[in-house]
Amino acid sequence: MRSIDFAPLYRSAVGFDRLFNMFESMDRADDSSYPPYNIEKTRDDGYQITLAVAGFAESDLSIEVKEDQLAISGGIGQTQDEKRVFLHRGIASRSFRRAWRLADHVEVIGARLERGLLHVDLERRVPEAKKARQINISTSSPPKTIEAETVN
Repeated sequence: MRSIDFAPLYRSAVGFDRLFNMFESMDRADDSSYPPYNIEKTRDDGYQITLAVAGFAESDLSIEVKEDQLAISGGIGQTQDEKRVFLHRGIASRSFRRAWRLADHVEVIGARLERGLLHVDLERRVPEAKKARQINISTSSPPKTIEAETVN
């Protein structure tokens, strides 16, 4: 699936370029597994992204939403590590950047850092104008009664 060419679809479909661009960007997605994360559905319209960010303080983390992209980044100053001598270094403390494309009407509603886990809460909030609504059917004129003459 790494070599799909969407060019023929651009010629025959109008308005789907964002969708095709999303598929193409998935091919170029960063395959890094640091930091590990979960994506969880918490309610019908609620989601939560949880990142394992042990060792990071709130001031080391940044959450940014721009258009339909959520980006979480973190960086710990390297000046502290320069003074330390490690015999074994198994705890990662490197900088990272993770990004997710958000679906239409999905908004970040909060974030909290607890016990080394960063929880980012998201909610799908569809505007009233976009929600399905029931349309009543009315008649424009009262029903007509057909009277027939009887022939004798």
